[in-house]
Amino acid sequence: MAASSPFFCIETPLTVPSDREVYMHKLFKQSMILFICLSLLATLIGAGANAQDTYQPVERSGEKMTVDALLLRPAGALATIAGCIVFVVSLPFSALGKNTDEAFNEMVKKPAAYTFKRPLGDF
Repeated sequence: MAASSPFFCIETPLTVPSDREVYMHKLFKQSMILFICLSLLATLIGAGANAQDTYQPVERSGEKMTVDALLLRPAGALATIAGCIVFVVSLPFSALGKNTDEAFNEMVKKPAAYTFKRPLGDF
C-alpha cells in the first residue's frame, strides 16, 4: 500500500503527455518568447520618439526684460542677501546635522544663480 499524504485525499497517477500536448506546450513557449521579444523591441523603438529634442526657444520680449530688471533681479538680490544671513545663523545647526553643503545650495547658491546667471527676461 502506498503511503498517502495527509494533505491530499486523492492520489492521482502521473500520466505521460501525448505528442500533441508536447507540441502545443512547445508552440506556446515559442509564442511567448516571440511576444516578449517583440514587446521589448517596440519599447526600445518607442523610447526614441520620447527622447527627441523638445527644446523650444524662449521668447524674451521687452516687457519681460523690463519686469525682470526692475522687479525680479532686485528681489533676487534681496533673497540672496537674506539667504546668506539665514545660512550664517543656521550654520551651527547645519554643521551638527552635517548638511552644510545642502543648506548653502538651497539658501545661497540657488537664489544667487536665479539673480545673476540667467538671461534677462528668462523667468
